[in-house]
Amino acid sequence: MKEEKIYIIGAGISGLIAALELERAGFRPVILEASDRIGGRMKTDKVDGFLLDHGFQVLNTAYPEAKKYLDFQALHLKTFDPGAVIFDQNDTYIISDPMRNPLKVVSMAFSKVGTFMDKVKMFSLTQELKNKSNQEIFAGENIPTHQYLKNYGFSDRIIENFFSPFFRGIFLEKHLNTSARMFEFVFKMFAQGHAAVPEKGMGEIPAMIREQLSETQIYFNHPVKEVQGNAIHLDNGETLIADRVIIAVQPDRVMKQLQGQFGSPRKVWNLYFTLQRSFLARPMIGLLPGDHLVNNIVFMDDVSEAYANGDRSLLSVTVLEADMDQKTLISQVQQELSKISGVKADYFKFLKLYEISYALPHVDDMKYEIAPTACKITDQVFLAGDYLLNGSINAAMTSGRTAAQAIIHSYMPTH
Repeated sequence: MKEEKIYIIGAGISGLIAALELERAGFRPVILEASDRIGGRMKTDKVDGFLLDHGFQVLNTAYPEAKKYLDFQALHLKTFDPGAVIFDQNDTYIISDPMRNPLKVVSMAFSKVGTFMDKVKMFSLTQELKNKSNQEIFAGENIPTHQYLKNYGFSDRIIENFFSPFFRGIFLEKHLNTSARMFEFVFKMFAQGHAAVPEKGMGEIPAMIREQLSETQIYFNHPVKEVQGNAIHLDNGETLIADRVIIAVQPDRVMKQLQGQFGSPRKVWNLYFTLQRSFLARPMIGLLPGDHLVNNIVFMDDVSEAYANGDRSLLSVTVLEADMDQKTLISQVQQELSKISGVKADYFKFLKLYEISYALPHVDDMKYEIAPTACKITDQVFLAGDYLLNGSINAAMTSGRTAAQAIIHSYMPTH
């Protein structure tokens, strides 16, 4: 084993992958984690026998990096049925498989959601994107998704009823201003793979990466105050001298000179309720088009029974904007749930609210990958994190691997 002192700040997905790649190259990195557990933004709590992910998240089985680092079988992945349940005013209908096989969607429901030409365009877009490499997608035009959908010729009806509520829940912003590069990538991933969760929650993903580490030390409750050159100043007053540092958190938190360089991250409110039983009764996401407080809902035990305790169903609710106090938010969500389901509002028993102030990074120029040299900011300091590329599990893994490669390369003799 090599004896160089390599420190990684942050035990999220990027930091864990960086450690794994460094280990494979013969290094013994040390991870400094501010909290008391691994996973970063990917965590699962156990509350009253229910499994609560911090924010509604899914793993797409088509992600190239996930296939490299995760054993899908060992995670006992539980997949969602492709499509969505649409709650449109007084009507509820299902569109199955709109991205995987649009022309097979022959039910009348699609005509309520969109037009026949929308179906044809959905099919042609699917074929186009399957033939495009991920690198080509991210080299494409950087225009807002809503403009891209209009330019492609989709009707206002399908944009309003399907694309908007579906992709708002992924981009965590209401107006689909996110780059069309990200839309194309996500659309392609959904056309090729399945949305899934590990049987026992999203926290199983970082746990699986950690299990692959044998030479890495992780110090919990070790918040870093500042990185200056190769010196890491901890909150507890200690200073560590490193040969190399990977900052696997947004770097303005620990490098004063980078403050103000990053836009505001995307926020989300994730509320959990229990109910006697699911009114969706299928492993599908429910979408609320139009001007609702709630963007999407999922009964998590419809997807994986392990999420609930067997007596009641577990409902995850995503809210994108909530300018109100917690009590009002819970009450208004219960009222909306009652309206779409016909179930009395007070039957939705509130369990927990996560107000997630950093749910997704703000990224203007989305990329699929970067050269190892691009994540190096000094001879000793390297960066990792999905904010360098795009807000996704795939990007978090890519950036961790790239930062590790940059360090490994930095030790190679130059001729």
